[in-house]
Amino acid sequence: MSACEITATLRQAWSIPDGVTYLNHGSFGPTPRVVQSAREEWSAQLASQPMDFFLRAMEPALDEALAVLGEFIGAAASDLCFVDNATVAMNVVAQSVPLQPGDEVVLNNHEYGAVRRIWQTACTRQQAKLVQPPIRTPIASAAEIVESIFAAVTPRTKLIVVSHVTSPTAIVFPVEEICRRAQAMKIPVCIDGPHAIAMCPLSLKQLGCAFYCASLHKWLSAPLGSGFLYVRRDWQTKLTPPVVSWGGSLSGRSARWQDDFYWLGTRDPAPYLAVPEAIRFLEEIGFEAFREHGHRLAKIVRERLSNDWNVEALVPDEVAFYGTMITMPLPPGPILRAKPHAMDPLQAALWEKHRIECPVMDWNGRRHLRVSCHAYTTREDLQRLFTALDECAELVGSR
Repeated sequence: MSACEITATLRQAWSIPDGVTYLNHGSFGPTPRVVQSAREEWSAQLASQPMDFFLRAMEPALDEALAVLGEFIGAAASDLCFVDNATVAMNVVAQSVPLQPGDEVVLNNHEYGAVRRIWQTACTRQQAKLVQPPIRTPIASAAEIVESIFAAVTPRTKLIVVSHVTSPTAIVFPVEEICRRAQAMKIPVCIDGPHAIAMCPLSLKQLGCAFYCASLHKWLSAPLGSGFLYVRRDWQTKLTPPVVSWGGSLSGRSARWQDDFYWLGTRDPAPYLAVPEAIRFLEEIGFEAFREHGHRLAKIVRERLSNDWNVEALVPDEVAFYGTMITMPLPPGPILRAKPHAMDPLQAALWEKHRIECPVMDWNGRRHLRVSCHAYTTREDLQRLFTALDECAELVGSR
């Protein structure tokens, strides 16, 4: 599908309400209609005959879905399991990696807040140390990212946790080089990858990380409640499941490490089983066409806001550093939230006055606007955003 065709009819493939400009696919991706239908069909099959579904149909269906996912992300299905989201996956890793008093886990200051909290909790529990080196912006080269992380590595480092695409700053990190260097030092790497799935080409077999945690409801547009955990084979027998239940197989096949993650009690696996439909949906659009379209729009945002706000972008203007999502610093000014977790007044005004969903992020002591551009996003959507920002100038900051 060509770039000019990509948005002509695609908005109708989603059920986004009329009058809404949705520029926050990076947080919660709306589910395309065909993927919604696939999920509903699996739920209906479960509801009609749950005994047959759980004992005979579910495990083979999950195997088939994992095979499709594995082919898409370059991983053997036997090294993957479905989980609800990346947060669940990251908690599994945090509960499974043994730490002794004085051991260190290295993150950085671009990591997602929940990930920082997960590892701070794990380190506190085991009397280990969480090390968070700053990666300063603007970034001029991938080497700056790599060197900033490894400057914090010591003989006590037991794990490096790093985003493939950062959440607050929307930067594509050089995870291949990070994994290569860590492997040479025999340090396992856990990658937080929700934003990379579909946005970036991925081959986990080549990447060499120990763990990869991802949600699939973001750029892949799979149902909410679908994610995966990749575990390198030398770690699979060391995992602590999130919930202790029966384990093993209820259909009679040989037990596998994934069983502890599927038999958590009675639950509907429909979001997992609809993942292949999400992959097929974006395959029909064309992953390269989708990526090129989204990056082209993100570049427009970068150029327009850099000029309008007289601010410098966080990364060079290259696809290696940002994909279908761009984060731009707002002009200097105070952080305006009344409470730490309250919505920024600019974000609230964009929705309340203009029906635009676009998050304002507080990062590194400054406010930033993060704009997501999916296949349904148009230049007209961006123009509505620019017009709304002009009308909300008093909430943007000093210029």
